[in-house]
Amino acid sequence: MAATKTYLTGIQTSGMPHLGNYYGAIQPALAAAESNDTLYFLADYHSLNSVKDPAKLREDIRSVAATWLACGLDPERTVLYRQSGVPEVFELATILASVTAKGLMNRAHAYKAARDRNEAAGSTELDAGINMGLFNYPILMAADILVMETDVVPVGRDQAQHIEYTADIARAFNHLYGEHYSFPIPEGAYPQGEGSILPGIDGRKMSKSYDNHIPLFMPENKLKKLIRRIPTDSTPVEEPKDPDTSVPFQLLAYFADAERTEGVRKRLEAGGMGWGELKNELFEEINSRFGPMRERYDELVAPGSDLDDILEAGAQRARRRASATLAKVRRAIGID
Repeated sequence: MAATKTYLTGIQTSGMPHLGNYYGAIQPALAAAESNDTLYFLADYHSLNSVKDPAKLREDIRSVAATWLACGLDPERTVLYRQSGVPEVFELATILASVTAKGLMNRAHAYKAARDRNEAAGSTELDAGINMGLFNYPILMAADILVMETDVVPVGRDQAQHIEYTADIARAFNHLYGEHYSFPIPEGAYPQGEGSILPGIDGRKMSKSYDNHIPLFMPENKLKKLIRRIPTDSTPVEEPKDPDTSVPFQLLAYFADAERTEGVRKRLEAGGMGWGELKNELFEEINSRFGPMRERYDELVAPGSDLDDILEAGAQRARRRASATLAKVRRAIGID
């Protein structure tokens, strides 16, 4: 029987996740938790690079944590914790910085993209507006991963460099101190195919950066209004329509069963079904699927809920693991 592997997932604390996040990240991660040793952390310290409003950060952390729990994360099976609740991460980041080449950080995608934006804007100071949190981001992420002796990190293809950097940093440490302790070399687990890409209300990939997303647990009345605003053409109700060019139909196909989807397709192609009726069908499908989860979400984000206790219990479990790793690292480097 194969040994159980440790999976670690970092969750951005950038406000309520959207429907695309549910299908692309949350659902696969929850499935992985059924048969693996899993840890999920809320990357609140990473958020400091861009979020400077304390009230917003607190709200975002609670919203994201409540979302994952409402979607079915079992905190007894999976360790759910705030990054800020495990100070061992930050001590390890300092240690890893001492074995990480600056040239490696110079080539990090996020840092290079920020410099490219400055250059495109005509700035003579290419590092303008870039803080050391952004520059050192890959080292802190490596610490997040390595402190839990992680085997597998599920990420999107655009995050592959972070896993490669973590592996490089781990190898650098192992080369120097491997006689005393070596980190496991983590691997990335990447989504297969394009099935996890949900279209946004404008037809592009659903993304907060495009402002075309549908928040997962927005209130029912606001959800209905947002769906009603999805752009469609002016084809009259009685005229035949092409479902495959319709964003509401593409979204419906993700949520409705095959029989209902095919029935709607035939009605659109035959004429007699308008875009408004299609949007109503889409609203009903989304609302019926996520309505019960929304109720649990609302309970968790309310003051006095058990959310903080869940996160504190997760942090204690995470710290036990992190402390054990850090003790081995400290002995290896001669600080114990």
